[in-house]
Amino acid sequence: MIRHIVAWDFREEFSDEENRVYGEEIKRELENLKNLIEGIVSIEVLTNPMFSSDADIMLDSVFIDEEAYKAYQSHPEHVRVGTNVVRPRTCNRKCFDYYIND
Repeated sequence: MIRHIVAWDFREEFSDEENRVYGEEIKRELENLKNLIEGIVSIEVLTNPMFSSDADIMLDSVFIDEEAYKAYQSHPEHVRVGTNVVRPRTCNRKCFDYYIND
């Protein structure tokens, strides 16, 4: 299996209220991808970081294998969410992918 973790900050030009609304939308759209794309074992978006965190929002997802992860990356629904929902509202993306040993 593959674990795919991404963290972002919200763009500075948005208010706290806008960030709350955008965070809910990002969470809803990304988590719904599990219903649309085969090979996703789990997908969770965290939007309430502790004060000690270095990011505002985080995606934690697991895929059945590398092929499923690659298919997710280019899937039209993932591309749509990334292009229209996530990227316009976030910056400073950090990603960490790794194999999960069974």
